Amino acid sequence: MSGADLVTFHWPLMLWLFAGLPLLILLYLRLAGRRSGAVLRFAGLAEAARGGGSGRLWRHLPATLMLLGLCAMIFAVARPQAVITLPARVDTIILAMDISGSMRATDVKPNRLAAAQNAAKTFIEDQPGHVRIGVVSIAAAAAVVQSPTDNRENIFQSIDRFQLQRGTDLGSGLGISLATLLPDAGIEVGPRTGGRSARPRAAHSARKAAPVAPGANSSAAIVLLSDGHSNTGPDPLQVAATAAEHGVRIFTVGVGTLEGAVLTTDGMSMRVRLDEETLRKIAAKTEGEYFRAGNARDLKQIYAHLSAKLTNENRRLTEVSALFAAVGAVLSMLAALLSMAWFNRIL
Repeated sequence: MSGADLVTFHWPLMLWLFAGLPLLILLYLRLAGRRSGAVLRFAGLAEAARGGGSGRLWRHLPATLMLLGLCAMIFAVARPQAVITLPARVDTIILAMDISGSMRATDVKPNRLAAAQNAAKTFIEDQPGHVRIGVVSIAAAAAVVQSPTDNRENIFQSIDRFQLQRGTDLGSGLGISLATLLPDAGIEVGPRTGGRSARPRAAHSARKAAPVAPGANSSAAIVLLSDGHSNTGPDPLQVAATAAEHGVRIFTVGVGTLEGAVLTTDGMSMRVRLDEETLRKIAAKTEGEYFRAGNARDLKQIYAHLSAKLTNENRRLTEVSALFAAVGAVLSMLAALLSMAWFNRIL
């Protein structure tokens, strides 16, 4: 049961069957004692009965295997369930990338945006061929710069076209990413600007569907890369709550350092720091995960880790009764075969 973190039982009362095992053990020992006494009455077999401690221990091996088989079958009757990590088939990923002015800070070399672009390309190359990837740029307005596609060259070109812009609207960026991932979910999206950008009105579903468990959608995910500062548009945490209702996980990658860097714009200087709190909350709401990249090497390692998580994060409660039943059957058959071969009887 590799990968199982938790085992529960659908019928836990059936575990009371274990109370009968001590009685079986006592009965077996009593019968074995009688059998040994009968053997010792025959002079020709007495010497064989005294044939060393190891021989006497091996004589009990079939009974031990049968006992273990019964234990496994009792577990099977109780219907055990385990939380198991299974390979997931992620079909669509949206890369939502911050291209606001603060991304030109050089606390991540050569600057935050260039490091993010290089790492994003490595991440894209690591994805299986069937995975469709879309790209959303985030500044004062969010835009779909590449619809989900499996054409890697088109994705690379869309990332290379990034140019720094003013403002950061994380809420709209996440809303557009969610609407792009789930085009049939009725996510409210406002009119497009220039045919490429969109702004969610309220990041709520127009056709209110029944919410699902956060993280339940294992076929789609959003990867948000930003320094976390949002200064316009809807609250990104409200949009994250909508993503959670649709089961979509948002993995957030914070680019920058806690100390930040000083930027000079129009003769004014300001320090831009990484806002970890917002990014952590966004990830937590959706059962995603937050990562911090303090340098370009960290960023590439994070993307490599993300690639593994996106293909192995399908965690679900699975009944494993068949596994215990199979183990019990194999042990019981082995016990019977050994007993027949050694003693010409079943136990």
